[in-house]
Amino acid sequence: MGIGADAVARCDLWARSPFSEEPRALTRRYLTDAHRAAIRRLSIWMVAAGMNVRLDPAGTLIGRYEGAPGGTGKTLLIGSHIDSVCDAGSYDGALGVMLGLGCIAHLAQAGRRLPFAIELLAFGDEEGSRFPASMVGSRALAGILHEDVTRYRDANGVELGQAMRDFGLDPTLLPEAAHDPSEVLLYFEAHIEQGPVLEAENLPVGVVTGIAAQTRLMVRLEGIACHAGTTPMHLRRDALAAAAEAILALERIAAAAADGLVATAGTIAAFPGLNNVVPGKVNFSVDLRAPQSVRRDALELEFRTELAEICTRRGIGCDVEVVQRLAPCFCDQAAQRTLAEAVAEQGITPRYLASGAGHDAMNVVALAPVAMLFIRCKEGISHNPAEHVTVEDAEMAAQIMLGFIEKMAAAG
Repeated sequence: MGIGADAVARCDLWARSPFSEEPRALTRRYLTDAHRAAIRRLSIWMVAAGMNVRLDPAGTLIGRYEGAPGGTGKTLLIGSHIDSVCDAGSYDGALGVMLGLGCIAHLAQAGRRLPFAIELLAFGDEEGSRFPASMVGSRALAGILHEDVTRYRDANGVELGQAMRDFGLDPTLLPEAAHDPSEVLLYFEAHIEQGPVLEAENLPVGVVTGIAAQTRLMVRLEGIACHAGTTPMHLRRDALAAAAEAILALERIAAAAADGLVATAGTIAAFPGLNNVVPGKVNFSVDLRAPQSVRRDALELEFRTELAEICTRRGIGCDVEVVQRLAPCFCDQAAQRTLAEAVAEQGITPRYLASGAGHDAMNVVALAPVAMLFIRCKEGISHNPAEHVTVEDAEMAAQIMLGFIEKMAAAG
């Protein structure tokens, strides 16, 4: 099989136990047994491909393929994530890792050593599907993990710090995951598009220009829990009704703004959660994204202002926590040109497009220049079991990646 076929087959293998927490769906969250199983199997594949393997303090699996003696002393980073959302598709994140694995194996089989080393990175927490914060691995690697993420708890009340210790990691060593910027050449990530543009234009790949700015909030509303049958409507301080109004306001504000702005309330929990009790407390999440930080921040301010008005009018207490705030990422222009040349050499007209989805690259840009290649996915569907890529498109991406790597080697 070719690199693309191998990559797709490995992603398909990972869609079931023990690489998934569920028997009939793909769920692989950070620091779970499924994550551990994926690391073990990937470690075996990395060693077979000629790499030395280690696990960094954030749980990122790193396979290193050494460069030629007397080379630049620099390292090219290739990576993506191996965690998933709940009930996920097989290729989000994992395909990029498997394609990188295949490219390195190809170089090793040919006895090809480059002027620089290559490190294959398999991040474990891009999605944030277990803990409120996401991208712990890439932020730690880039040296920008400034807040104490170890205090965050999952749905079962397990702190991230404890989960790390249970996994065999030491959370006090997280700062040691940071790479030295002087030693890094560039970070490259291949990823499914997670959108419909490439399919609509009948193109197998696209060159990414940048990644949207993102903010995650946790909103906590507090009213008064009271009897559903005896409390008149005008005397209620219903936290869930306030949350519903606030979420609709969020949708309206983002829709009116247009210009690439999107807003999502992805989770909500009402307490005490009984049929005959007016909800006294509600927590819900907010995800804000925009091409520029200033537009995202303006959206957040408008939402906060309207949320405060709703809560004041309804007599509801309100607290808004910033869980995560990520700046937009702009891909390196020289790397974009080199990647476009590699695309053109495969007989494809380079298509430039921005990413509305978040990726680990948006953190690694603090460490080194970044480049990204998008791969067509069927109907643009992602974060869904229907997520699909063809072997042919995966193979095309692999050949473009190899061409890009060789161009960097030729440039010294």
